[in-house]
Amino acid sequence: MSPDQLILEFDRALRTVLAQARSIRSTPGEMLPEANLDTEQKRHVVGLMRVNHCGEICAQALYQGQALTSRDPVIREALRGAANEETEHLAWTEQRITELGGHKSLLNPLLYLGSLSLGLTAGALGDKWNLGFLAETERQVEAHLDGHLLSLPVDDGRSRAIVDQMRLDEIQHAETAIQYGAAELPAPIKIAMKMAAKVMTGAAYRI
Repeated sequence: MSPDQLILEFDRALRTVLAQARSIRSTPGEMLPEANLDTEQKRHVVGLMRVNHCGEICAQALYQGQALTSRDPVIREALRGAANEETEHLAWTEQRITELGGHKSLLNPLLYLGSLSLGLTAGALGDKWNLGFLAETERQVEAHLDGHLLSLPVDDGRSRAIVDQMRLDEIQHAETAIQYGAAELPAPIKIAMKMAAKVMTGAAYRI
C-alpha cells in the first residue's frame, strides 16, 4: 500500500469513528411525528439504535478491510458502493440517537479495529470467501433488524422507518455478494459469527 493510500484509509477510519456521518438520501421517516414515548421506551429505543449505529461502524471497517485485500477491482468497487450505503445508515441511526437524547457506543473505536482485522482476513482468503463472509454478515444483520422491528414500540414510526430501510438495503447487499460468486460459509463459522454478534450487540445496547 502506498503512503498516499495509507493516509486515505486512515482518514476514512477517523471519519467513520469520530466525525458526524452524512447521508445523500433523506432520513427515512423524518417527516413522521415524534412518538410519545415514556422513559423506559425511550431508553430501549436508544439502546437499539446504539446497537445499529455500532453495527454500521463495524460494517464500515469490514468493507474497508475487505476492499483493501480483494484481488478483483470489480468486487472492490462493489464493496465500496455497499460501504457508501452503510454510511447513510450510520447517519440515520446517529440522528435518531441524538433526537432521543442518547449517546453513541463508547466501544466504537475498539469494535472498528476488530472488524477491520476481520475484513482484512476475509479478503486475504480470496474473493469467493470474501463475498461469502459479506453475504452471511448481511443475512445475519437482516435477521437482527427483523428482531428490532418486533421490539420497537409500534407507534415509533420514525425509528421503524429507519430500521426497515436498513433491512431492505442489507438484503440487497447480500444478493449482490451472491451474484458476484459468494461461497457458502461452513456452519461452524456462521455459528461463531452469531455468537460474536450477540456479545457485541449486548455490550453496545448498554455502553
